[in-house]
Amino acid sequence: MAVFDTPQAAFGALRPVCVQLTRAQTVENVEQLQAHLAGVSGAALQELQEYVLFPLRFALRVPGPKQERLVQSLVQCISSVLAATCVKKQELLQELFSELCTCLAPPPSSGKAAPLSEELKLAVIQALHTLMHSAYGDIILSLYQPSTLPLLGFAVSLLLTLAEQEKAKQIKISALECLQVLVLQCDCQEHQRLDEDEAQKCGDLFASFLPGISITLSRVIAGDIKQGHKTTVSAIRLFYLIVGLVMADKQLARIPKSKEKLPVEHSRLSELMIHRGPDWTKSTAEKLSLLLHKVVESSSVHPHWKVRLELVELVHHLLTNCNQSLVDSFSHLLKALVGLVNDENSEVQSRCNEVLQGIGEQRIVAQNRALADVLSENLHSLATALPRLMNSQDDMGKVSTLSLLLGYLKLLGSKVNIVLNSVSHLQRLSKALLQVLELDVTDVKIVEARRSGPPGPLQQGVQKSRCQKKYFRFFTEEKVFQLLQQVCRVLGYYGNLYLLVDHFMGLYSESSLYRKQAAMILNELVTGAAGVGVDFLQEREAPLSVDDLKGSITSILDEYMDQANWYLVTSIDTEESSPEQSVQHLGLAVRARGTSSSVLHLSPEPPVTTRTMNSNIWQICIQLEGVGCFAAVLGKEFRLLLLSALYPVLEKAGDRTLLISETALGTLADICEACGYDSVRSLINENSDYLVNGISLNLRQLAYQPRASQVLDTMLRHSDANLLPLVEDVIQDVLSTLDQTYNSQASTFLRVLHSVMTALVQWFGMPSAQEHQQRQTDKGQSRARSQGQQEVTMTSQEVERFFLDYVSQKQIAEGDLPDLEEEEADEVPLAKPEPSCDTGEAPMPSHAQLARDVMERCIHLLSDGNLRVRLKVLDVLELCVTMLHPHGNHLLPMAHRVWPALVTRLISDDPLAVLRAFKVLCTLAQTCGDFLRQRFSKDVLPKLTSSLLSQAPVSARAGPVYSHTLAFKLQLAVLQGLGSLCEELDMGESDLNKVADACLIYLSAKQPVKLQEAAQSVFLHLMHVDPDSTWLLLSEVCCPEGYEPPHASLRPVKLSGMGRPRNELTDNVLLLLQRLQQQEGTAPSSSTQEASPS
Repeated sequence: MAVFDTPQAAFGALRPVCVQLTRAQTVENVEQLQAHLAGVSGAALQELQEYVLFPLRFALRVPGPKQERLVQSLVQCISSVLAATCVKKQELLQELFSELCTCLAPPPSSGKAAPLSEELKLAVIQALHTLMHSAYGDIILSLYQPSTLPLLGFAVSLLLTLAEQEKAKQIKISALECLQVLVLQCDCQEHQRLDEDEAQKCGDLFASFLPGISITLSRVIAGDIKQGHKTTVSAIRLFYLIVGLVMADKQLARIPKSKEKLPVEHSRLSELMIHRGPDWTKSTAEKLSLLLHKVVESSSVHPHWKVRLELVELVHHLLTNCNQSLVDSFSHLLKALVGLVNDENSEVQSRCNEVLQGIGEQRIVAQNRALADVLSENLHSLATALPRLMNSQDDMGKVSTLSLLLGYLKLLGSKVNIVLNSVSHLQRLSKALLQVLELDVTDVKIVEARRSGPPGPLQQGVQKSRCQKKYFRFFTEEKVFQLLQQVCRVLGYYGNLYLLVDHFMGLYSESSLYRKQAAMILNELVTGAAGVGVDFLQEREAPLSVDDLKGSITSILDEYMDQANWYLVTSIDTEESSPEQSVQHLGLAVRARGTSSSVLHLSPEPPVTTRTMNSNIWQICIQLEGVGCFAAVLGKEFRLLLLSALYPVLEKAGDRTLLISETALGTLADICEACGYDSVRSLINENSDYLVNGISLNLRQLAYQPRASQVLDTMLRHSDANLLPLVEDVIQDVLSTLDQTYNSQASTFLRVLHSVMTALVQWFGMPSAQEHQQRQTDKGQSRARSQGQQEVTMTSQEVERFFLDYVSQKQIAEGDLPDLEEEEADEVPLAKPEPSCDTGEAPMPSHAQLARDVMERCIHLLSDGNLRVRLKVLDVLELCVTMLHPHGNHLLPMAHRVWPALVTRLISDDPLAVLRAFKVLCTLAQTCGDFLRQRFSKDVLPKLTSSLLSQAPVSARAGPVYSHTLAFKLQLAVLQGLGSLCEELDMGESDLNKVADACLIYLSAKQPVKLQEAAQSVFLHLMHVDPDSTWLLLSEVCCPEGYEPPHASLRPVKLSGMGRPRNELTDNVLLLLQRLQQQEGTAPSSSTQEASPS
């Protein structure tokens, strides 16, 4: 607590030291006064303020040189008095202000600041700061009169000099903060805010200082980075505060047309006063634009985040207060603001987004046509430079450039139509987007990736993302593509959709070079117009109606699915390019604008290049993605467009190009989700009526509609048995047309029939596990009967049936086929004695009837001269045999008819056909084994065994490359299937010996490993059929142990393999003998289990 609380007591204590200081101006006397002031209360000191300040001011005014230490002590003492009191007199305030400024004044002869110590400069600056805060109430405004303009100018120039030229960071920062207080823009809460009239007067006054302040501050802001970020931050803050005060739109709007006249005695001062009229405003704004550009350039790349954050505040302050007067400067300011959206610092990002959001919500751009024009010009300039920038910048630079473009569009909002309505602006922007989005179509893998066979269930194929990964020519960063997507969506959200769609559809049709990019942009425009995935600053004025959206989508779909754009060349596979398709492509080439020379098939020049096919594949995929986007946008309203859209998408889902089929499956999944279907199966089934009608019509004009088979294939693969009644007539049409055009259309129709049979096997075929279990049970029972381990009690009717079946099977095997009607007539009476037995033949189900009809055609086409056709026929034939397995009475006659042609394929055809034919033979053996035993033994087995024997020496001495040859694959297939054939057909002993002899050489260690393993599998099957003969054969080759006779009267057993030296067969033979021994060890237990049920 102060010692002297009353003015009288304080006066008594302070009077001696004040008198002493007046008589002798020394540092010690100043320090004594400072010490005594510490014991005086604030209220008492307020009464004695002028008395105490007098000796201090007197010491400063004494003429002649003074010690810096003394001046510093005097200034610090004055500052401590002012900090504890208030200045209530205008004269005192102005005099103190002048006296303190004089301490920093240079000598009259020099133009530079006095060579004062840094401590003294800092003390004077702090004293000025304290003086400004000690002014009581409106007293401070007495400094801001026209009469004090020279004094203010003097102070401003001194502080600016210190801020620019001093090297000490603290002095620079203090000078800038003091300047901020001097222009009445202090951050503290002590000063009351100026009302409009006061601010207007101060603005008029500070306009005189604006050039000097702004130029000097711009130099400080762009100065050496070593000055520290705090100096730069303070300079930026002072810059936008003083500019925002002098150039405020509200103040300039109130400026009178003519300059106010001052009294005569102030005539010279009137020359210093500025009239902020329109001419001055325009001239000053132009000059400030240059300075702001300099400030933005240096600050936006400053390494310290607080400087960049202050730059955001500068843009916000000026855009809020000076958006009309400084409209030409916002080209630089908004560029900086939008560019900082992706700043590495989260605080800068957050504040930047807040400012942008505020600009959008306050509709600053929407309500300011001049500002919108500036943004439009910026947009035009950026669009002009965009291709060059995207080609030269790194990925981070591209992100910044595109962020700037996106920011301009967001700020323009609904005013973006100003840009779109200008032909030059729209052309420049659209061409820039087209060039930037150019795809890289050089990857040959896109063309090479083929769908080799029917894919798995749809649920495994459509869970992937709808959009395929794309590779662009000018960038690789995913962030760049996301920004481009947002640019297109914002355009669609705010822009005139009809105008945009019409413009980009024109570019789509203009050249094949633009088609892919234009399709991508159209997809994103529609997505943005629907408000899906758009990041906007302000809501659009009126949302787009569903009818308008549907109208645009319909026109885009019509263009996408036009034959010239939908049926493009994606491969040069001869299997898929029939003469009719070539004619079709020729017709399409004439129609396609700009691509006529690249899709002609009939002319050998120019050829279709991989690049062209790659480009076509991507175009189709992008268009398919567009269909999925449109479905997602319209929702259930898209059901009305399914009539025209679903059939083409299903065509592409059956395409042989992997990328196209995967994209089409993803599009189908999108359509299901949008239209409310549970699955693609449900989508197909509920729309199957018109799909089937389209397939039926197109199959009749296959020369012009060759892809109808792909639609049927896709429907069959992704539907269920409920579809069969709907497509049954179509399949019959296919069979009828095949009968008429098998010479020219066999390959196409066989693809359809293969899809049909694959679907039938999937829907109606016996599960393989169940079939295998049934076969194993039958074999076990057969083996048990042969060994006498199971007693069988049979009725007389069963015995009669057995012999009748035996006679019937023997007649069929010998080729004596009775009329089916007679058989049925003969069988009917047999069913009468015992109605409970199901002896009558049930009518064939429709799927089995279809399989028989298809197999009928396969028999005729099996001898076709075209290898591809024969291979397809064999594939279909195998499926038909599997499908007719439960219907033996129909399968066996068909097998009898197919056998001669199948034998020809097996013994005298191309190795590829032999491979497929052998596969069919194995399937036939599983389904009608006994029927084939004699035929196989007579017609096929000798050829197979001789082929194996003749090829064995070749494979034994071949190198590792041999495993890639067709001969090796044929050997391997025969060895892998021969054992199961012998077991299924229950071959006789002589045939088994032929097989064993032919396969024995493949147990050699010289053979390729896969062939050795396949030969082992043959002997493993032979062990099941005749284990004793197999053991004897193997023991003749290598017998690992001797056999002692159980009685002396018996002769010892001598086998050729006993004592034979080790050779190339030894290892495999020993392995097989070990397996046989293990099998014999488990045989008794299995026999007991088989016999126990009886």
